[in-house]
Amino acid sequence: MKPVLLVLVFLSEEHRALVAERFDMIYAPNAQLGADRGNGEAQIKARGHEIEVVLTNGTNGLLAGEIDRLPRLKLISTVGVGYENVAVERARERGIPVSNAAGTNDDSVADHAMMLLLAAVRRLPFLNSGVRHGLWRDDIPRPPQASFRRLGILGMGAIGKKIARRALGFHMEIGYHNRRRREDVDFTYFEDLASLARWSDFLVVAAPGGAATYHIIDRAIIDALGPQGVLVNIARGTLVDTDAVAEALREGRLHAAALDVYENEPTPPAALLGFDNAVLTPHIAGISPQAIDASVRKFLENAECFFAGKPLVTPVY
Repeated sequence: MKPVLLVLVFLSEEHRALVAERFDMIYAPNAQLGADRGNGEAQIKARGHEIEVVLTNGTNGLLAGEIDRLPRLKLISTVGVGYENVAVERARERGIPVSNAAGTNDDSVADHAMMLLLAAVRRLPFLNSGVRHGLWRDDIPRPPQASFRRLGILGMGAIGKKIARRALGFHMEIGYHNRRRREDVDFTYFEDLASLARWSDFLVVAAPGGAATYHIIDRAIIDALGPQGVLVNIARGTLVDTDAVAEALREGRLHAAALDVYENEPTPPAALLGFDNAVLTPHIAGISPQAIDASVRKFLENAECFFAGKPLVTPVY
């Protein structure tokens, strides 16, 4: 018999068919993120005693109480890198391994980060809209260039390093703040985030979510970045204080912000919607056909290793 799998995230028809080759799949993507557990809650209630594997993501996660209601649970996996809402400690207590899809969407996220940065620096949304209403270049201040500027990166993990590699193509000087200095990069390391922000022309947030980084980008960091600075977030919405960003844009203390993620997703960040120097995309940086396919296949690879008694390919712990 195939193991019973609960899927809490959207999968394409093609990927559902691929997964169903190896699992008795309960497909129950949550209709809403956050507190509303939606379809998944109903399936846990109805078939929790059967479920052996759960496929989720960092935003939906799998709560401690849900793990407790799955007595046969053997493996938890996430598509994408994030697992901030998976109760990892409860899984550890139960001896349930957790895997993610590390390395499958790094290039997509890094591409998107550079797109957001360039769009914000060069005021792309404003220019695109303006042309449709008769705007010509002589009517506006000249937007600055991105090349030969200073880029600060919060979080020099796999994605941070790929963003840096792309920025080098624009002859940018790279600085970073991380939990610790990395020996495998020769970029300028800053012991604290405020120092990095003061040094930077642009600041890209690429650090993990969770309680330790909640609102790590606050008014003080934004003011350190300064009125010509550009803030980009492709990590998790909780890292950035949305109201602080809105106040800074309103008061001219920040040149622009570009966010692929924001607090209270999927509800749009109302405080930022009125600014043409706030570039917003719907948490899509890591979503490309190539990345999604690689992520699903990484899950299947991890599951195959687990049921064969081999080490997971990308274990969280």
